[in-house]
Amino acid sequence: MTGGGRGIGAATAMLAAERGYAVCVNYKKNQAAAEAVVAAIRAAGGNALGVAADIALEPDVVRLFETVDARLGPLTALVNNAGILERQTRVEHIDAARIDRVFGTNVRGAFMCAREAVRRMSTTHGAAGGAIVNVSSRAAQLGAPGEYVDYAASKAALDALTIGLAREVAGEGIRVNGVRAGIIYTEIHADGGEPGRVDRLGPTLPMQRGGAAIEVARAILWLLSDEASYSTGTFIDVAGGR
Repeated sequence: MTGGGRGIGAATAMLAAERGYAVCVNYKKNQAAAEAVVAAIRAAGGNALGVAADIALEPDVVRLFETVDARLGPLTALVNNAGILERQTRVEHIDAARIDRVFGTNVRGAFMCAREAVRRMSTTHGAAGGAIVNVSSRAAQLGAPGEYVDYAASKAALDALTIGLAREVAGEGIRVNGVRAGIIYTEIHADGGEPGRVDRLGPTLPMQRGGAAIEVARAILWLLSDEASYSTGTFIDVAGGR
């Protein structure tokens, strides 16, 4: 679980542990938040490990997966959840450094984590298969105009990775799917400069409210489970009808 210390990642990590997974809670900087998730899982009788790694950096990704190998055993599931956005602005104000930061985590990081997962899950490498879920956003299809088109574009790239990789490894025991989150109560909106964004937009949605991180987590866990055994290269929109 990349980006497992807060929001959707934390909710997914705890739900996965409840359902019997040994969970690696990856984080970049917020050690305290990740350790709180790990402690909660262990207190409930689950098995969890916190690992600091910046998934935008290839050596960190390799070390992350090697740590999982050594501490938790064979990899059966990957949730590519880590994602960043920056302050709301128009495209005319976005510089190359910002694009590199956003795509470095949201796209390059997801690719490298998927690569490491396939190397460990594929039946062509003697493994038993597995499942990957990429956490995308409805912004991938809506574009996030006036807010963060760069973030939306990065999530559109993640959707393309989901479809292409799913077809690439479908015959190797690996399923790859995506969940497109909508307006969800998480800390990421504060990163964009508007902590109250969900309260502003929630009433305008067909369901007239923002979503909870656990509602996204449930969709992720379903796609990881055997109940989704014939689903690959597909998406669940958890967006209140948006």
